[in-house]
Amino acid sequence: MKKIGFLSFGHWSSSAMSKTRSASDNLLQSIDLSIAAEELGLDGAYFRVHHFARQHASPFPLLAAVGTRTSRIEIGTGVIDMRYENPFYMAEDAGAADLISRGRLQLGLSRGSPGQVVEGWRHFGHVPAPGETDADMARRRTEIFLALLEGEGFAEPAPQPMFPNPPDALLRLEPFSDGLRDRIWWGAASDATAIWAGQLGMHLQSSTLKTDESGEPLHIQQARQIRLFREAWYAAGHKGEPRASVSRSIFALVNDMDRQILGREQSDRDQIGIIDDTRSIFGRSYVAEPDVLIDLLAQDEAIREADTLLLTIPNQLGVDYNAHLLESIVTLVAPGLGWR
Repeated sequence: MKKIGFLSFGHWSSSAMSKTRSASDNLLQSIDLSIAAEELGLDGAYFRVHHFARQHASPFPLLAAVGTRTSRIEIGTGVIDMRYENPFYMAEDAGAADLISRGRLQLGLSRGSPGQVVEGWRHFGHVPAPGETDADMARRRTEIFLALLEGEGFAEPAPQPMFPNPPDALLRLEPFSDGLRDRIWWGAASDATAIWAGQLGMHLQSSTLKTDESGEPLHIQQARQIRLFREAWYAAGHKGEPRASVSRSIFALVNDMDRQILGREQSDRDQIGIIDDTRSIFGRSYVAEPDVLIDLLAQDEAIREADTLLLTIPNQLGVDYNAHLLESIVTLVAPGLGWR
């Protein structure tokens, strides 16, 4: 069995071809698609976070809203850019959203992708410490966030508070959601940050792109990354089982509309590009008839290694069509691979 969820970047535009024409459309359709995904038997609804863009940004109102309209699926992010986050305020937001969803949050964090604006985190009041890079700042804020989710008191009570405090106790942030600390993921682009995530007891998210560290195909590099992550997790002595997800663009062509809309998305190889002056490898899109997809996906070593698969979706094509795409994978492809 493999958990299968969708991952939405939450694009919207006023284009005549788009069925998601505003931020309101995007948010409301995201809730509706999450409901449909649960009804179809999927395991998760995940949302990407980008600032200064017509995409998902502040995730917690959406996560909480999905939590009120669903009852079973995991609700997560992939990923929140920690360069922009105040970990204290974020701990309160995350605790509230997790309690609303009754403990179903799966929060993916990361250093983040190249931004829409120059050093956008500075507009949010965040500046790296002397000698610190923005990536260092993201990891430091993540470690603070993880510590806050442990629930230990750290703040000295006021001598004359407005409301009574527990006697002789340091205070923690509220609302506190017990167990959320065990459901934090790190989006790792490199082997080194995957190992770091395992050492800290976070789960691993590996995207459709990765730092090219060997020249091998993406799925082989990702499979190795997952194994290194798990080794680090077990070596650190963490309780429970380490989880790892990979993201893929997978579309089954089952009718003429699918062939017309998605047929041109077919590719048979990874792509190489430069991100932040670093050579990166971008995964291919899997677009084919279901029986062909089964054969192709059986050769993807990273999907075999991962316990969770996140299907990226073209959200601007609307809720009904995206539900159709997800249903095709769950009913026509997943059983042939032993995922269902």
